[in-house]
Amino acid sequence: MERRRGGGSTGAARRPGAQAGASFLQARHGSGNTEEAARAPPFHLDLWFYFTLQNWVLDFGRPIAMIDSFELLYYYDEYLGHCMWYIPFFLILFMYFSGCFTACKGESVMPGPALLLVAPSGLYYWYLVTEGQIFILFIFTFFAMLALVLHQKRKRLFLDSNGLFLFSSFALTLLLVALWVAWLWNDPVLRKKYPGVIYVPEPWAFYTLHVSSHH
Repeated sequence: MERRRGGGSTGAARRPGAQAGASFLQARHGSGNTEEAARAPPFHLDLWFYFTLQNWVLDFGRPIAMIDSFELLYYYDEYLGHCMWYIPFFLILFMYFSGCFTACKGESVMPGPALLLVAPSGLYYWYLVTEGQIFILFIFTFFAMLALVLHQKRKRLFLDSNGLFLFSSFALTLLLVALWVAWLWNDPVLRKKYPGVIYVPEPWAFYTLHVSSHH
């Protein structure tokens, strides 16, 4: 009976120690999770830099590759290329954008490199929209992004640095397109060439009709 009592007292003495150890481990893991949650998602500088660079190189290098086979490539570029390239392109951008949200409002800020890339990125999308004649697809994507931002804001979710970069690039593109259309709004030659409801002249058409013709 004495041994049993002694054993019981020893077990009772061990329980507070075990509970203290468990509490320490829980506190340690809890602090680690808090630190991981507090980390701001990094701005993907390498992704956006090389993405902007390859957009400029590939799109402006394409006319050079079109010399010896112009008719075939022109048909591919004007008809098949628009469906095969632009629709998946903007769909992938929107899918990526949908994952660029954070619960911490302090993380909703763009670093310096992102600010430097906004101008060339927005300028490229302006060229893509005007030269590719895909304003409807672009404006639909932009408004879908805006609707997603407003919807996520109700859940107290904010754009991270990558989402801000992409949204700012699209906003700059929309501004450039508006200025471009306003500048050429009363151009009689381009108005005759683009008689539709949506008037977005191509830069190459402007160059051909107004710049190269004078030389």
